[in-house]
Amino acid sequence: MTMHTDQQASTPWLLTFAAWLIAATATLSALFLGEIVGLPICSMCWYQRIFMFPLAVILPFGLFPDLDRRLIRAGLALAAIGLLLALYHQGIVSGIVPERIQPCRQGIPCSETVATWFGFITIPLLSIAAFTTLVALLGAALYRSRSS
Repeated sequence: MTMHTDQQASTPWLLTFAAWLIAATATLSALFLGEIVGLPICSMCWYQRIFMFPLAVILPFGLFPDLDRRLIRAGLALAAIGLLLALYHQGIVSGIVPERIQPCRQGIPCSETVATWFGFITIPLLSIAAFTTLVALLGAALYRSRSS
Protein backbone atom coordinates (compact mmCIF):
# COMPACT_ATOMS: atom_id res chain seq x y z
CA MET A 1 0.00 0.00 0.00
CA THR A 2 2.88 2.39 0.77
CA MET A 3 4.33 1.93 -2.70
CA HIS A 4 1.04 2.94 -4.30
CA THR A 5 0.87 6.08 -2.13
CA ASP A 6 4.48 6.96 -2.98
CA GLN A 7 3.69 6.62 -6.68
CA GLN A 8 0.65 8.88 -6.30
CA ALA A 9 2.75 11.50 -4.50
CA SER A 10 5.49 11.41 -7.16
CA THR A 11 3.10 11.73 -10.12
CA PRO A 12 2.55 15.52 -9.78
CA TRP A 13 6.31 15.98 -9.43
CA LEU A 14 6.96 13.98 -12.61
CA LEU A 15 4.27 15.87 -14.51
CA THR A 16 5.77 19.20 -13.44
CA PHE A 17 9.26 17.99 -14.33
CA ALA A 18 8.02 16.95 -17.79
CA ALA A 19 6.42 20.42 -18.18
CA TRP A 20 9.75 22.01 -17.31
CA LEU A 21 11.51 19.87 -19.94
CA ILE A 22 8.99 21.03 -22.58
CA ALA A 23 9.34 24.69 -21.54
CA ALA A 24 13.15 24.50 -21.49
CA THR A 25 13.22 22.80 -24.91
CA ALA A 26 10.83 25.38 -26.38
CA THR A 27 12.86 28.24 -24.90
CA LEU A 28 16.19 26.90 -26.16
CA SER A 29 14.64 26.16 -29.58
CA ALA A 30 13.25 29.69 -29.87
CA LEU A 31 16.62 31.16 -28.93
CA PHE A 32 18.40 28.86 -31.38
CA LEU A 33 16.07 29.71 -34.27
CA GLY A 34 16.19 33.44 -33.58
CA GLU A 35 19.78 34.00 -32.48
CA ILE A 36 21.78 31.22 -34.19
CA VAL A 37 19.79 30.43 -37.34
CA GLY A 38 18.72 34.06 -37.68
CA LEU A 39 15.04 33.54 -38.44
CA PRO A 40 13.12 36.81 -38.22
CA ILE A 41 10.85 37.15 -35.19
CA CYS A 42 7.41 38.73 -35.51
CA SER A 43 5.51 40.52 -32.75
CA MET A 44 3.28 37.53 -31.97
CA CYS A 45 6.33 35.31 -31.55
CA TRP A 46 7.73 37.81 -29.06
CA TYR A 47 4.45 37.83 -27.13
CA GLN A 48 4.50 34.04 -26.94
CA ARG A 49 8.11 34.09 -25.77
CA ILE A 50 7.08 36.41 -22.94
CA PHE A 51 4.91 33.56 -21.61
CA MET A 52 7.21 30.62 -22.44
CA PHE A 53 10.59 31.84 -21.22
CA PRO A 54 9.55 32.37 -17.57
CA LEU A 55 8.20 28.80 -17.45
CA ALA A 56 11.69 27.44 -18.11
CA VAL A 57 12.92 29.46 -15.13
CA ILE A 58 10.14 29.13 -12.53
CA LEU A 59 9.05 25.49 -12.96
CA PRO A 60 12.25 24.02 -11.47
CA PHE A 61 11.71 26.14 -8.36
CA GLY A 62 8.32 24.47 -7.97
CA LEU A 63 9.98 21.04 -7.77
CA PHE A 64 12.36 21.43 -4.83
CA PRO A 65 12.37 20.68 -1.96
CA ASP A 66 8.70 19.70 -2.29
CA LEU A 67 6.20 20.33 -5.04
CA ASP A 68 4.87 23.90 -4.76
CA ARG A 69 1.28 24.13 -6.01
CA ARG A 70 1.45 27.94 -6.22
CA LEU A 71 4.14 27.76 -8.88
CA ILE A 72 2.17 25.11 -10.75
CA ARG A 73 -0.85 27.44 -10.78
CA ALA A 74 1.31 30.36 -11.94
CA GLY A 75 2.84 28.17 -14.65
CA LEU A 76 -0.59 27.00 -15.72
CA ALA A 77 -1.76 30.62 -16.06
CA LEU A 78 1.30 31.53 -18.16
CA ALA A 79 0.84 28.46 -20.37
CA ALA A 80 -2.89 29.11 -20.87
CA ILE A 81 -2.29 32.72 -21.94
CA GLY A 82 0.57 31.58 -24.20
CA LEU A 83 -1.75 29.00 -25.77
CA LEU A 84 -4.35 31.68 -26.51
CA LEU A 85 -1.68 33.84 -28.15
CA ALA A 86 -0.40 30.88 -30.17
CA LEU A 87 -3.94 30.08 -31.37
CA TYR A 88 -4.44 33.74 -32.31
CA HIS A 89 -1.11 33.67 -34.19
CA GLN A 90 -2.19 30.54 -36.07
CA GLY A 91 -5.43 32.35 -36.93
CA ILE A 92 -3.38 35.16 -38.43
CA VAL A 93 -1.20 32.73 -40.44
CA SER A 94 -4.30 30.83 -41.63
CA GLY A 95 -6.03 34.03 -42.73
CA ILE A 96 -8.86 33.64 -40.21
CA VAL A 97 -7.99 36.87 -38.37
CA PRO A 98 -8.75 39.94 -40.53
CA GLU A 99 -5.76 42.09 -41.40
CA ARG A 100 -7.28 45.18 -39.77
CA ILE A 101 -7.03 43.57 -36.29
CA GLN A 102 -3.60 42.00 -36.70
CA PRO A 103 -0.99 43.31 -34.26
CA CYS A 104 1.97 43.17 -36.65
CA ARG A 105 2.13 46.62 -38.20
CA GLN A 106 5.92 47.01 -38.37
CA GLY A 107 8.76 44.63 -39.08
CA ILE A 108 8.08 41.02 -39.96
CA PRO A 109 4.41 40.33 -40.76
CA CYS A 110 2.87 37.81 -38.36
CA SER A 111 1.13 36.16 -41.30
CA GLU A 112 4.46 35.32 -42.96
CA THR A 113 5.67 31.73 -42.62
CA VAL A 114 9.43 31.87 -42.11
CA ALA A 115 10.03 28.13 -41.58
CA THR A 116 8.15 24.96 -42.46
CA TRP A 117 9.08 21.39 -41.62
CA PHE A 118 7.56 18.32 -43.34
CA GLY A 119 5.46 20.63 -45.48
CA PHE A 120 3.01 21.69 -42.76
CA ILE A 121 4.70 22.21 -39.37
CA THR A 122 5.22 25.92 -38.74
CA ILE A 123 6.50 27.85 -35.74
CA PRO A 124 2.96 28.82 -34.64
CA LEU A 125 1.94 25.14 -34.76
CA LEU A 126 4.97 24.18 -32.67
CA SER A 127 4.01 26.88 -30.19
CA ILE A 128 0.44 25.55 -30.01
CA ALA A 129 1.78 22.03 -29.41
CA ALA A 130 4.15 23.18 -26.68
CA PHE A 131 1.61 25.34 -24.84
CA THR A 132 -1.12 22.69 -25.16
CA THR A 133 1.22 20.08 -23.70
CA LEU A 134 2.17 22.43 -20.88
CA VAL A 135 -1.46 23.19 -20.04
CA ALA A 136 -2.25 19.46 -19.99
CA LEU A 137 0.79 18.52 -17.87
CA LEU A 138 0.42 21.37 -15.38
CA GLY A 139 -3.34 20.90 -15.16
CA ALA A 140 -2.84 17.20 -14.42
CA ALA A 141 -0.09 18.00 -11.89
CA LEU A 142 -2.33 20.48 -10.10
CA TYR A 143 -5.24 18.03 -10.07
CA ARG A 144 -3.05 15.13 -8.88
CA SER A 145 -1.39 17.24 -6.19
CA ARG A 146 -4.80 17.88 -4.61
CA SER A 147 -5.53 14.18 -4.29
CA SER A 148 -2.15 13.10 -2.92
